[in-house]
Amino acid sequence: MKSETFEAGYYYHIYNRGNNNENIFIEEKNYSYFLQLLKKYILPIADIYCYCLLKNHFHIVLKIKDNLPENFEGKIYLPFSNFFNSYTKSINKSYQRNGSLFQEHLKRIKISDESYLKQLIIYVHLNPVKHGFSEDFQSYMNSSFPAYISNNKTDLERDFILELFGGKENFIFSHIERQIKYEGIIEEIDKMDL
Repeated sequence: MKSETFEAGYYYHIYNRGNNNENIFIEEKNYSYFLQLLKKYILPIADIYCYCLLKNHFHIVLKIKDNLPENFEGKIYLPFSNFFNSYTKSINKSYQRNGSLFQEHLKRIKISDESYLKQLIIYVHLNPVKHGFSEDFQSYMNSSFPAYISNNKTDLERDFILELFGGKENFIFSHIERQIKYEGIIEEIDKMDL
């Protein structure tokens, strides 16, 4: 992971999948443990904007903090390495497995503007529908979407994102509108004689 550089003050879409297409979340308790480790290792250096955890892969959108703690300057990769190594060790021990749980390197895309950030958040939240894990992204519990429509305390940067979308109602509407467009495209493809 050392070759993967992160820069302070930038948004990133990070994602990865299970090595050899295996599941990285075996049972329900694995999802909450992954989020506990995310909070422990990544929150000190980054603001979390959204996430979606699926059986065999994950997506997280975050922003590396402008003012990093001194011990992380030039070493932003370390918390990510510690996070994924810790999760892998736990899964390996719990399920009597060996070796790497994740594909070789953490994938990351630097997000250049807030318009793209908005589209990416919708994309991440619609992932359970896209991959057939759920018919309704709003009821999928292993994503950050429920935290956005709730008033419960969260570690997500909820106020910033809701303001970016123009409020909670528009945040929800934007997701539903994109899902309808997505489903319409799928239906059109299904009708084609390929």
